Amino acid sequence: MAAGNRTEGRLMQIGEAAERVGLSIRTIRHYEDVGLIVPSARSDGGFRLYTEPDLDRLAVVKRMKPLGFTLDEMRDLLAVLDALDTAEGADRAALLDRLGMFHAAATARVGALRDQLATAEGFADTLRDRLHQHGGPPS
Repeated sequence: MAAGNRTEGRLMQIGEAAERVGLSIRTIRHYEDVGLIVPSARSDGGFRLYTEPDLDRLAVVKRMKPLGFTLDEMRDLLAVLDALDTAEGADRAALLDRLGMFHAAATARVGALRDQLATAEGFADTLRDRLHQHGGPPS
């Protein structure tokens, strides 16, 4: 098994990790294949084993996906978050600036999604009104 902080706590297999985070096993394996997530350990039988910090990383990636962040951006943010734990001085300030840029990008993307949702809701309302106007069943 791997050593260090990443293996602290209970280890779980990929099925439990997938269930806990709300991702498919296939998605988690894909994230491993592209280098986003690495299981903290492997069992004697070769099964992937995950820790709570691994689940935290998976949750970050899961939240970034609907906002349209690329795999490279996801990798970059995970690296920033990892490095912040031990960074000091100018390195820490640079990492905080980078984290601030991610925050600004996420906030802008959330705003764009809200606008899209408002447009979609307006369209659904228009269709409902047309349905009622022409004697269709109530929704």
